[in-house]
Amino acid sequence: MSGSAHGRRDAVKLWFCPNDELAPGIAAILGTHWLDEHEQEIAGRFLFERDRRQYLVAHALVRRVLALESGVPEAEAVIWRSSRGRPFLQKPVEGLPRGGRELDFNLSHTNGHNLLGVVRRHRIGVDVERLDRADHGFETIAETFAPEEQEWVAQAPPGRARDRRVLRLWTLKEAYAKGRGLGLGLPFDEFAFTLAEDRGVLGFRPPSDERSGRWRFVELEPVPDVLAAVAVMADEDGPPALQLHHGFPWGRAAPRSLALPEPVGAPV
Repeated sequence: MSGSAHGRRDAVKLWFCPNDELAPGIAAILGTHWLDEHEQEIAGRFLFERDRRQYLVAHALVRRVLALESGVPEAEAVIWRSSRGRPFLQKPVEGLPRGGRELDFNLSHTNGHNLLGVVRRHRIGVDVERLDRADHGFETIAETFAPEEQEWVAQAPPGRARDRRVLRLWTLKEAYAKGRGLGLGLPFDEFAFTLAEDRGVLGFRPPSDERSGRWRFVELEPVPDVLAAVAVMADEDGPPALQLHHGFPWGRAAPRSLALPEPVGAPV
């Protein structure tokens, strides 16, 4: 069985990979052999070794997972970007070696941690952030939210509880905007989430230009104080589960399987 075949092929698949899972020397070697000329040029621009390592681990992770899922070898994958900077895998004319014609992926990273999401149809967006982020700036972030979200944030006492609410909303908004392919081009006060007290999306008010209908949203905390969010377009035959892999995908360790929540948002 191939490395991509843990369970059903149409499941939502996530890889959470701390930088420590890949030794610096190995990351550099993989970058030399797997990354294309454009990626290697970007890696060479970083002034600090920690930033270069973050980039190399993240992009080696992308190419390794795409090879497992698509059958296109790591060094042969052609990745192009939209005008808004969203990356896509260029599919061979004859289809993907491991079957199908559709495959979408999305990457996020934050100070030592990487999150990659892959789906076989539709779109996916992911985001990962650290609660102990050095620059903080949670109040400024909250000012970009919709009024009802700002009110919900303000109901929490100042400090860690309020910061967590801000970061939960921020990761969900980032994931949705990235799934749409718009990134920060989508004003964050034009759509809103209603969240459960601990974890989970209870409601979603989409922006006025939403044409895809309903979305599935997942909140995760893969390690303490690292919050992640996933946004996946929903359909009647939605994927049955989410598979969460931990670490760099060298081996065939079984992922953790999680049920996907029901779709939220306005019906088409």
